[in-house]
Parts: sequence; structure tokens; C-alpha cells
Amino acid sequence: MITVDSLGSSAFKREHGLRYAYVQGSMVRGIASARMVVAMGRAGFLGFLGTGARSVEAVESAILEIKAGLAEGQPWGVNLLANAATPQAEMAAVDLLLRHDVPRIEASAYLQVTAPLVKYRAKGLRRGPGGRILFDRLVMAKLSRPEVAAQFLAPAPERLVAALLADGAITAEEAELVRAVPMADDLCVEADSGGHTDRGSLPSLLPPMLQLRDELAARHGHPKPVRIGAAGGIGTPAAAAAAFVLGADFVLTGSINQCTVEADTSEAVKDLLQQIDVQDTGHCPSGSLFELGAEIQVVKKGLFFPARASKLYDLWRLHGSLDEIDARTRRQIQEKYFRRSFEAVWDETRSFYAEVAPEEIARAEANPKHKMALIFRWYFVHSMRLAEQGDTEQKVDYQIHCGPALGAFNHWVKGSGLEDWRKRHVAEIALRLMEATAALLEERFAALSAPAPAAAASDA
Repeated sequence: MITVDSLGSSAFKREHGLRYAYVQGSMVRGIASARMVVAMGRAGFLGFLGTGARSVEAVESAILEIKAGLAEGQPWGVNLLANAATPQAEMAAVDLLLRHDVPRIEASAYLQVTAPLVKYRAKGLRRGPGGRILFDRLVMAKLSRPEVAAQFLAPAPERLVAALLADGAITAEEAELVRAVPMADDLCVEADSGGHTDRGSLPSLLPPMLQLRDELAARHGHPKPVRIGAAGGIGTPAAAAAAFVLGADFVLTGSINQCTVEADTSEAVKDLLQQIDVQDTGHCPSGSLFELGAEIQVVKKGLFFPARASKLYDLWRLHGSLDEIDARTRRQIQEKYFRRSFEAVWDETRSFYAEVAPEEIARAEANPKHKMALIFRWYFVHSMRLAEQGDTEQKVDYQIHCGPALGAFNHWVKGSGLEDWRKRHVAEIALRLMEATAALLEERFAALSAPAPAAAASDA
């Protein structure tokens, strides 16, 4: 019999101290709040704190809130976001996580393994009874590409280990042991999701990842198998059931959790999210990876942000400076999009980079195209603040990361007690979804295994 307890990997649940093979993923700007992570941990689920676009001080405060809200051994973790532009900020984030003994991280947006990530992985590694390697901290990597997965299924790159050892960031024992284990304990294969996305299809992505895991485990002789989970598009029992049938060891949800009581975003955003359907999201350029042309998936229903973001990217791509853009378009951007002058935006941008990356200011002053990119990227940050604050005057500029999973979820709960977001609590949603998934699988497999009806006798 298929039950909620039989779903997913027992090893995954055992190592993380979970009752259910279900994870609440992080969301940018702390939408996946400390309150959300605590609610999940108390109910036997694993939740990750969102840290993207949050200050070190805000993240530290949230970590302390989580530690105060959960008992010893209850599961929780923190997102660690790749930061190629300012690697020193990524290292500062890792040092914060180590200082507060954060037990696990959700590593996201990584295209390659970095020194800060290796440092987190290595710290605390030691030999136990019988020479078994003991871990103080666990790493879950959220990704969508096999070439990235291969890096997390292999030991840390030797050059990074050697550099950390030479700098005294890790001990000789930690360096030795991190060479013998994969970079991750778990991989979460992310299909078409809210936020940054490669628009992947889970049935196409998950089987090759499982095969790759098995091949690299055999090659490297890892002491324990890396578990493979599924994310992206999971908002209904049918979607979760499909993931488990494909071989997922766990499922991870994102979009459905930001339309809940515990989500740290405005009521205006939640009111909007409660109404969206599966066709109400779309893709547009990313602000954080603007020059690379990377895409994010956002809500498009009733909002101008996706079209305006795409126009800004096209203007940047086709022009070498702001002065090359025609006067009418420049006026439209300043009056309609920004509601302030380019000069005012640059003053704010320059003040920000003066603190975090002064070299960006010099680069922008020497390169008009780069300066244009930084000014345009301001709009992406601003649009997220508008949504977070629930600014009703500029509602059309809200940037809301979301995938179609929430539209599907809205259909599933229509007419039930969960239709109103004010009654949606993340732990209750998780439990109902897992229970319904188990019931659906039991029903479907029972139907598939039922004997075929006898053929009707033909007329003489």
C-alpha cells in the first residue's frame, strides 16, 4: 500500500531528520521567511531560508529567529546563492553560516563549484568509528543542467582545496576528506520554475540525472549515494506523483509557498497570486544576470513589468550608451518606468556600488554601455521592492517570480478551505499535498494492476 510515509527516499528522510520527503525551497528577498522555515521544521518538513538580495544583517537576524523557534534536531537550512560578480560577498555569507552552525544549505544558481562552497563543504569533516567520514553540514544543490550536476557529484576541485588549505581556511584533515566525498549530499533537479529558469521538462531532465548520479558514484566510489529530488511545476498531487514515479527521492516546492500566510511579501502580491491561472506567467530578462541574457519566469497577468524588462534589455543590446537611444524612448523610460531621471537612478546605483564593489563605478564611468546596464538593472531591483512593499501606485511594475505550479495549485484548492491565501499555511499545504499524492498513486497503480475484464462472447 502506498502511504505518505512510503513516498521518497527513507535515507533522505533519515539523514535530514524528516517525517516527509518534501522540501520548501528558498525564495528571493527572504520571501521564504524565518517564520516559514520554523513552521516547516516543526511539522517534520525541511525548509530553506531565502537570502537573495538580503543584507548580511538581515540574514543573521533570520537565522537567530529560526534557531530560537526550533528545537534541537528539527530540520532547517539556509540558501547560499552563487555570486560570481562579488565572490567576496559569497565568502562572507559562508563565514556567517559557519559562525552560526547552519546545518545545511541549498546551493542555487551555481554554474561551477566555488571556493566559498568548498569551504562550507569541508568544515567539520572528520573520521568517525571505522574510518567513516562524518559530516556536520549537508549540501543540497538546486540545478537544471547535467554539466553542473556532474561537478556536485564529484569531489571538490583540487585547485580550490589547495588554495583554501594554503590560506588556512580549512585544516589538512578537512582538505583530505573533502577530496573523498561528492560536493553535495542531495541534488534537486529544477524544471521550469519561478525565477531563474532554463525552461526544462522534468520527464526529460530527471532520468539522465539519475543515470549520471549512478555513473559518477561508481567512478568515484562515494561512501553514500547522492539523493536526487525534483522541483519546478510541482503544485498538485498529480505533479508530485509524476516526480516520484520518475524516481525522485524527494520533491521541492517554491511558487505555491509564496501565496501563504508565512510568506514575507505584501498582501497586494498575495491577492494577485491567489487569482492567477496556469497561463498567467511568462519569461523575461533577469536583472541579476542582465548582460548574460538569462531569463526569469514571472507573473504577467495585469502587470507591465515583463514587457518593460524585455524592452530595457533590447535597448541595452542594440545601443552603446543611453545617449544613442532616441529622446522619446528615453523620456518614456524615465517618466513611465523609473518615475525619476537617469541621473537620480545613477546616484542611487553609485552609492550602492561604492560600498559593495567600487570597481564597478570606475568600469561604468569608462564604459557607457556598462553604465547603461547598471542603470537599467536598477529597475529590476526597484520592481521587486515595489512588490515586497505592496506599493499600489506602481502595481503594474511588480516583479513577482512565479511558475505555473501556482496556477495549477489554485485550481486544485478552488472551493476548498485553502482557496483564500489567508488560510494557506505552508506546513498544512505540504501535508495535504503529500497525502493526496499518496492516495492518487495508490488509486492509479491499483487501476493499472487490476485484471482486464473478460472479453464479451461473440454472437453465434
